[in-house]
Amino acid sequence: MKRKLNRFLRQRHLKITDVVLIVILGLMMSIQAIRWGGREIRQSQAAIPQSEQVKLNFIQKVAPIAESEQRQSHVLASITIAQAALESDWGQSELSQKYNNLFGVKGTGTNSAMMTTKEYVNGQWITVKASFAVYPSWAASIAAHTKLLVGGLEGDQNHYEQVVNAPNYESAAEALQANGYATDPNYAQKLIAIIQKYKLYQYDNG
Repeated sequence: MKRKLNRFLRQRHLKITDVVLIVILGLMMSIQAIRWGGREIRQSQAAIPQSEQVKLNFIQKVAPIAESEQRQSHVLASITIAQAALESDWGQSELSQKYNNLFGVKGTGTNSAMMTTKEYVNGQWITVKASFAVYPSWAASIAAHTKLLVGGLEGDQNHYEQVVNAPNYESAAEALQANGYATDPNYAQKLIAIIQKYKLYQYDNG
């Protein structure tokens, strides 16, 4: 009888020990899973290169302004954002940071600054000195850009009419190049590529 009792207690003890071990192992696995989960989140956040984050931050800052301008003037927000990104190197150029000029708009008088720029002339890129407009903010620069497209050029108020009335961003980009907005022969394709890569067309309904 005593032997049977001891055997029962030993078996009972082993079962309790097994349960304790299982609980401990479960807790350890849960803790490890939490650690790995946190590590995956940090890795996913770190996966965005700094240069790409700069571009995303630029879009986040410029998009609401472009949408506001679109509601007033019908200039597609995607075109405004893409032009600003291309012309200002995503807000990193000296002209955009120092003088808030996002579009490389030329200017004269007291509200202008002389800077070096590149232009495509006679089939090649050349470096020239030019006077550029100075703005108090990026919003002011975007507003001036809209005014230019809507109001056209001196003596030709409808110069950019095709851009303003374009049914989509592809047509608007091609109209900009066709009407001589920039000297770069690949200007339209560069704008379209930026719009498509960063899905800027989502802002055209703003």
